[in-house]
Amino acid sequence: MTDSPMGEDLWSPVSSTAGVGGDDWRGQALGHLTFLYGDRRAVETLSRLECLVSRYRGKLAARRPAELSERDAILITYADQVREPGRAPLHALADFCRSHVAGLVSGLHLLPFYPSSSDDGFAVMDYRTVDPSLGDWDDIAALGREFRLMFDAVINHASAQGPWFEAFLRRQGRYSAFFLRVDGGQDLSAVVRPRTSPLLTTVETAVGPMQVWTTFSADQPDLDYSNPEVLLEVIDILLDYIRRGAELVRLDAVGYLWKEIGTACIHLPQTHRLVQLLRTVLDEAAPHVFLVTETNVAHEENVTYFGDGRNEAQLVYNFALPPLVLHAFLRENGRWLSAWAGRLAVPGPRTAFLNFLASHDGVGLNPVRTLLPEEEIEFLIQESQRRGGLVSFKDAPGGGAIAYELNINYLDALSAPRGAEKDAASLDRFAAAHAVLLALKGVPAIYFHSLFGSRGWPEGVAQAGLSRTINREKLIQAELETELRDPRSLRARVYRRLSGLLQARAASAAFAPSAGQEILDCGDAVFGIRRNAADGSASALCFHNLTGRAQQVDLTAGLEPEVPSEPWIDLFNGQSLDLRAHRQLELSPHGVRWFAAERDPRRGDGRALDGVGEAPR
Repeated sequence: MTDSPMGEDLWSPVSSTAGVGGDDWRGQALGHLTFLYGDRRAVETLSRLECLVSRYRGKLAARRPAELSERDAILITYADQVREPGRAPLHALADFCRSHVAGLVSGLHLLPFYPSSSDDGFAVMDYRTVDPSLGDWDDIAALGREFRLMFDAVINHASAQGPWFEAFLRRQGRYSAFFLRVDGGQDLSAVVRPRTSPLLTTVETAVGPMQVWTTFSADQPDLDYSNPEVLLEVIDILLDYIRRGAELVRLDAVGYLWKEIGTACIHLPQTHRLVQLLRTVLDEAAPHVFLVTETNVAHEENVTYFGDGRNEAQLVYNFALPPLVLHAFLRENGRWLSAWAGRLAVPGPRTAFLNFLASHDGVGLNPVRTLLPEEEIEFLIQESQRRGGLVSFKDAPGGGAIAYELNINYLDALSAPRGAEKDAASLDRFAAAHAVLLALKGVPAIYFHSLFGSRGWPEGVAQAGLSRTINREKLIQAELETELRDPRSLRARVYRRLSGLLQARAASAAFAPSAGQEILDCGDAVFGIRRNAADGSASALCFHNLTGRAQQVDLTAGLEPEVPSEPWIDLFNGQSLDLRAHRQLELSPHGVRWFAAERDPRRGDGRALDGVGEAPR
């Protein structure tokens, strides 16, 4: 894959004459449906799909321009992340976000807010309803007026306690064929598993016991996409999400959608066709919406969900980034991070990585199985455990189990091991890691607990019996506000540092998703990036010290043979730097320095690059 040509607008809306549009979308949809279901069922399904799209036409208007820029960042949060007695959690979240994240992030990824029976919302009982304990659709709409919203489409499976599965058990109506049944004696040895729980679960139905496919847990039976009724129902739900304000749709666990006995049942051609069909429908009905895929798998497999750059996801979660950044800071060596980042590319003009370090899940290890030596992965496991982290496992090919992800708060992961002397540098290390995140090409997403300096929550693991709960604590708003008002508190210091980084990123067009990226050769101790705006209006040089020792950096690395004559502005203190006179830069331990040059500023708001926040050191 290669980056898009310089100067092309990566984030302009898809028009009816570019991409699908007009009658062409029907031809594309028919091709996908024929591949999935054969000629006869494809024609029947397309007719119903056309009616479905027509029903929503005119109801899915864009709330804001379908463009992403350097000012876009996403906050990952639960709907009840902050709680206040006597108030709906969505009300409390809205107030808190208005006060503390408006202007820092442009979007909110609201983790599943539907009625659910387990897995912190990912066992959905009713896809079309807001959990009444959280609020209602009016609350979602209010958030959508201020922030670009990402909804979760948890469409690989549904709750075993929801009405769909209850109707399946009764063998009632169309839902009797909504879930994937498996007859006894089938050879499932080739199936790739993300868990160690049983792949099949026996349930009692109105006609006797049946085995259903349960990729993630017995409470999450998988939907059967070989039945076009399931596909149509899911598309209806996605269009309804867009009607209710979703501007990004995250396809959870999308790699497992289609199953064929005798195969690995992950990333099958039919799965990619399903994603392509969803993209075709959304480009026709809601071209302002971004499709986002979540596949916590090897990097080479993950990037296949970009498709050809126009026909699958616009945004793909960059799952290799969290473990590689963690490894670089713990080893104080960016060799592997730089080698990987130097190869990063996107296949088309409307694609980008969704970059993140922490989320409601853990730090996945699968994405780096081909990027780090096995002994370095074992190093990550051991260092995480030394810091109070847990390890989740999955079934290994041929039997046994293999480490799947590290369950640990990211600040804890970059702090001193338990029992060791207090680590005064942990905040500097944490801020520098997020500087790497924000400097990289793509769209950044920051987890709520990272932005607000949370630590791990082992009590939650004990309560829920789920390792991932260690990073899912819900917070009392009054207590959180009190800590943030105290400038000496850890929360306030983390928030101040990360806010400064977000402001610095937003200050230069060099950080737009469309801007080019070059990884600089600064040695293993420093991670250096050069970013160049697609229209040539701005450049940025970003240096990140991965070590606890001061480092000297050659400022002209990657700039030869010609050193730009324009002044470069330090984005943290506003000072000017002439690269022709100052060829060397000293980075403090875990220090970060970002410099930007604006040649032809495109903004009309008059904002200057005059220093935007506290430097990470």
